[in-house]
Formats: sequence, C-alpha cells, structure tokens
Amino acid sequence: MSLPSALVTLWRVRDGLLTESGVAVYSARDIGERNATYEIARYAPGYVLVGDDSGGRGFLLRADDPDSAVFSSGLGDLNPADFAVVSPDFVSWLASLGPTPSC
Repeated sequence: MSLPSALVTLWRVRDGLLTESGVAVYSARDIGERNATYEIARYAPGYVLVGDDSGGRGFLLRADDPDSAVFSSGLGDLNPADFAVVSPDFVSWLASLGPTPSC
C-alpha cells in the first residue's frame, strides 16, 4: 500500500489520534487492517482510508498524491464518484479537528 507522506509525517510525531468529537486517524499498526476490512483496494483503488468519524463515515486520501485533498464517504459507499472533499489537504484537515487530540 502506498502511503501519503503527510500521513507518515504524522506517525513520526504520534501514532494515530482520536479527537474529542470521535474522529480517528488510524495508527500505523491499524491502517492496513482497516483498509483490508473495508476492501479499499477493490472499491476505491488508488485511495487509502486514513480515519473515520466513529459514526460510519471514513476519511480517505489519494495514495499517490502527496498533496491530496481529504475525502469523506460513508463506509458503505466507497465509490470515489460519491466522495466529498472535506479539506484541501491533510495538514489543514488535521488542524481543523481541534486542539488536544488523544492517541
């Protein structure tokens, strides 16, 4: 699985996070399992599932684009044509999640 550099950079500082609002960014240990469970390679080839909102929506990045926008989709509908852009890039999205996230 190809991983966006911004995600790898986050893992150098902290191995995943969970915000007070329930948004999770997966740890390096969990990301492979989450992508396999939701069959991302089958339903959204070229994307990587990087987190979820603890309520059925997932957050994805284009795996081969270091400046990828962050996309959101219901985890039951992983058709890229239905993805919504929630942030122009991963770093901005992380900043929008608010202060004091936990691991």
